Amino acid sequence: MKTSIKIFFAAALLLAVVVPWLNPDPHQAFAYPPGVGILSKAKNCVTCHANNGPWTDEERTVIDIIEKDSRRSFRQPDGTFLLQVKRHEPLSVRTVIGYKKSDASVVPYRNGWIYIDPTTIESNSLSKFAPGWDVNLQASCRLIGDNLEGYEDFSLTVLPMTIRPTDAARDGQLILQGMLTRGESVKDKGKEGMVGNFFERIVKLKVLD
Repeated sequence: MKTSIKIFFAAALLLAVVVPWLNPDPHQAFAYPPGVGILSKAKNCVTCHANNGPWTDEERTVIDIIEKDSRRSFRQPDGTFLLQVKRHEPLSVRTVIGYKKSDASVVPYRNGWIYIDPTTIESNSLSKFAPGWDVNLQASCRLIGDNLEGYEDFSLTVLPMTIRPTDAARDGQLILQGMLTRGESVKDKGKEGMVGNFFERIVKLKVLD
């Protein structure tokens, strides 16, 4: 799993350099995972990026984690998410992020997110996910344009993630950190160029033995 994570981030960084060079139009470029700042032990996205966007209306924002096939939401009455997984069995979920469609000229066209166990931020590990849990895609940055039934009025990104508790897994708590963004950050000046709004959601992990 550690090897696959290293390959994932290496490929992501390659895309970050090569794809924009091949296609200078940022609207057509592929997006890449928001891993660089986190790997430098930054506590969250706004360590490097400005939280200065106009997309703050909660009623116009959708942030959800749903079961991949049934589309059942894991949201709890208190606004947190609860993922209960049998030990050694995989659970595939979809991370759904978006903002209500608008005729306004300034709208987000890219969403970035990462699932982080706060206790791992100071570690040197490439993965900041809960220890003992296998995960295949804990972070991503994706251009809007995905479709999901029931969310036709939203500009969405929807991406699957599969988790599996190993022998070492324990109940834990993650923070889903994300940003709705538009524009491109200036190199070495991450708070310039890109407009974005930061959000956090609590995700609870429970192992079922």
